[in-house]
Amino acid sequence: MLKQVIKLCNFAFAKNGRGMIYKIRVILDAEEDIFRDIEIDAAYSLEEFHNAITQSFGFDGNEMASFYTCDADWNQDEEIALFDMNEGGSDVRLMNESFLEDVLTRHTPKLIYVYDFLSMWTFFVELADIVEKEDGRSYPNVLFSFGELPEFPPEKNFEAEKTVDLDNSFENYDDFDFDENWN
Repeated sequence: MLKQVIKLCNFAFAKNGRGMIYKIRVILDAEEDIFRDIEIDAAYSLEEFHNAITQSFGFDGNEMASFYTCDADWNQDEEIALFDMNEGGSDVRLMNESFLEDVLTRHTPKLIYVYDFLSMWTFFVELADIVEKEDGRSYPNVLFSFGELPEFPPEKNFEAEKTVDLDNSFENYDDFDFDENWN
């Protein structure tokens, strides 16, 4: 409860013009350069950031989406979902309950964003700068837009790391001693 009160105070503080603004680059995972530079209030929720991303890329915003925390090498970690699709009570972290300033920091400046799980539009999100809010400016704001979104999402090749060399694992079947251990 205390955390929610603090969040509301921070949100009110930011709305009064004294908050911090994140400048964020959102890059489509594609061979061509396609990205948007967005500035948004650090106290805004990830749901508000999701809406800014979908609008800046021209999506209708009606599809499922998730952010994923990640490390410096873009290795995916915790999911932050738009909606909880699990039945019953679960511990799914939700966008409307998660705030940019809690997830995206100078120490953890990267997120992965996936829009439309059937098409798998995948974006790399990176915090570029933190500045003070400017009076008279509305947020979120698209600072720069580069490249056109293709008609179809780039194809993904999902490959697992090779952990067992299956070619050489079963060279000598006699070592298994099936007769003794067969039930």
